[in-house]
Parts: sequence; structure tokens; C-alpha cells
Amino acid sequence: MDGLAARIGDVLLDPDEAAGLTVHGRVTSAVLVPLYVQDGHLHAVFTRRREDLRRHPGEVSFPGGREDEEDADLKVTALREAQEEIGLPPEAVRLLGALQPTPTIATNYAVYPFVGLIEPGHVWVPSDREVAEILELKLADLRAGHGRRRLIRRGVPFRTDVYVVDDHLIWGATARILHDLLERLPADLPTPHPAAA
Repeated sequence: MDGLAARIGDVLLDPDEAAGLTVHGRVTSAVLVPLYVQDGHLHAVFTRRREDLRRHPGEVSFPGGREDEEDADLKVTALREAQEEIGLPPEAVRLLGALQPTPTIATNYAVYPFVGLIEPGHVWVPSDREVAEILELKLADLRAGHGRRRLIRRGVPFRTDVYVVDDHLIWGATARILHDLLERLPADLPTPHPAAA
């Protein structure tokens, strides 16, 4: 896996430099983009948020949340939130780099994404308060599911980039983060079987 980690890390932003970039948003937050290899395919881990949440109800997103005062930096925020939301211990994540930070339009968050490599087969522990479901989706399926769609948000129709896999719709800041990741990673990125890596 070291070769794969190096190849992914080579196309990502330096985490500390990315954390220093300025992006519009009143609330600073961070997300973790967990990746793993299974059966020769790269997968990403997402959450589907509970329908009764005040912010982004029912939406598919990466695990993450707002920066706490106790967090040493935004990398710590992303790892802490991933542990709280999906039960992923920080020591189980090999941080590879970062993606371009992006704002959320409606909720005024500045979102800083960090990419980490994990082992497949993790036993998830979803947060009862926030997470309705944990999704593990192949990057190849996400690429194939890219398109533009007309959505309605707070009564206002708009066209936007989306990713659709089965009945899962990814849009908004999560789609922008995913687009950045897929643009950086070669579609034919060799993904050796874990036992051979």
C-alpha cells in the first residue's frame, strides 16, 4: 500500500498549506475523506445525515464538522469528527494530504477536506445523533455517476453537478470536494490487491 499511498499523496495538497488557504465562510470546519482499497478498487466512505438534523438533513457528506477550540489544528478536527461520527479511530487513518477548501452556500461554512487511507473491512459505529447510514462507494461508480441535475433548495430551482450511485445523491460542497479528488486521481490509478501491496 505504500506505493499507492505515495501516488495519491503526490497529487494532493500539503495539509498544513491547505489549512492556511482562505475560503469564504463564517464557521471553520473540516472533513475527512477516508479511502480504502478492496478487490482492486478504491472506495470512499460517506455518511448519510439524519433527516431530523437542522443543517443538511438527509444529505450525503464526508464525516466532519466545525472546529473546536481544543483542536490543535484542522487535521485534528477532521480526525476527531470522523471518530465521533463513524467510529474511525485517528490512529487507523494514514493522512495523505488535503483537497481545495470549499464553502457551503446556505450554511456559511468554510470546509477543509483532508484525505486519509484506511484498511478495508472497518466495523463502523455511526453516531446516533447525526448519522442515519454509512456508505462505502467505489470511486469508479462515483465517476460514472457524475452529471448535472436540476435541484430545488428552499423553493429555489438551480442546476448543479451531482454524483448518483444507486439511490444516493451527492451534491453541494460534498460534490465539489469529490470532484476535486476525482480530478486529481488518475482514473486508471493502479489499486493492487491489499495482500500484494
